[in-house]
Amino acid sequence: MDLSVIIPVYNEEESLPLLHQAVHQALDPLNLTWEMVLVDDGSRDASPRIIEGLHQSDPDHVRGVLLRRNFGQTAAIAAGIDHSCGEMIVLLDADLQNDPADIPHMLEKLQEGYDVVSGWRIDRQDQFLTRTLPSRIANWLISKTTGVHLHDYGCTLKAYRREVITGFKLYGEMHRFIPVYAHSVGAKILEVPVRHHPRRFGKAKYGLERTIKVILDLITVKFLSSYGNKPIYLFGGAGFILILISLITLLVLFVRRVFFQIPVLDSPIFQMSTMVFILGFQSILMGLIAELLVRTYHESQGKPTYTIRKLLPGHHRIHESDR
Repeated sequence: MDLSVIIPVYNEEESLPLLHQAVHQALDPLNLTWEMVLVDDGSRDASPRIIEGLHQSDPDHVRGVLLRRNFGQTAAIAAGIDHSCGEMIVLLDADLQNDPADIPHMLEKLQEGYDVVSGWRIDRQDQFLTRTLPSRIANWLISKTTGVHLHDYGCTLKAYRREVITGFKLYGEMHRFIPVYAHSVGAKILEVPVRHHPRRFGKAKYGLERTIKVILDLITVKFLSSYGNKPIYLFGGAGFILILISLITLLVLFVRRVFFQIPVLDSPIFQMSTMVFILGFQSILMGLIAELLVRTYHESQGKPTYTIRKLLPGHHRIHESDR
């Protein structure tokens, strides 16, 4: 299978027949085998029944994954990836705001050697204050924090090579951070403009309440991408800074005691600096414990700390007996 188009669905009964038709119009002219994986995320309307009908009428292209309840968009995308077969994966919303006609151009970029092609809704058809403006702020914050600079992390329409997105699990609202994970394993990322249409049916499923979740997930992603394999650098570094601050403060207090006869032990600053020293020491210990957990994680599951793009002829896998 060349391509899997994964579409999370939640209460989109009006959109599904039109979406099915639009995907066919976009992909049928291409010389590749493809499937459309519709993942129903606990819809309360007729979406599951429509997905089953589309599968029965078009079994060669439509696959359905019906979740038991609403788990969220990230979980639905993860289920679609797990139950898809394509070497290339395209993520697409079911509300018809993303245009399937943009998929062929994104696949061309994958064929040129890119691993991730991310959509950029330049002319976004959403309310500015409640959706567009918060999204722009979030995109700026994510780009600055992670070092992966994209204009539109929130655009679901993205194309991937399967090998760059199957080595990690998705939780919370982390589907928007997939390019960051892919970048951490050396993926080549390109952002291309895509069309964006006004919503034709229903209403948006997300609002401003998602902002806090995104910020918390961003902290997690930053930790995993930058310090996931060496947590001692974060905890140990913070610990050394705290210990250094404590020692400098204690030195100042003792200098005041020697030259100005100011008591040291009765000073609240002395007590605070002692607590800071203890916190710094505990932070270093936490880093060492985290290092043990990381090694247990990798070694117990046989997970390597590297990723390979290609093996040239003549190379072979190194076994323990070869060392």
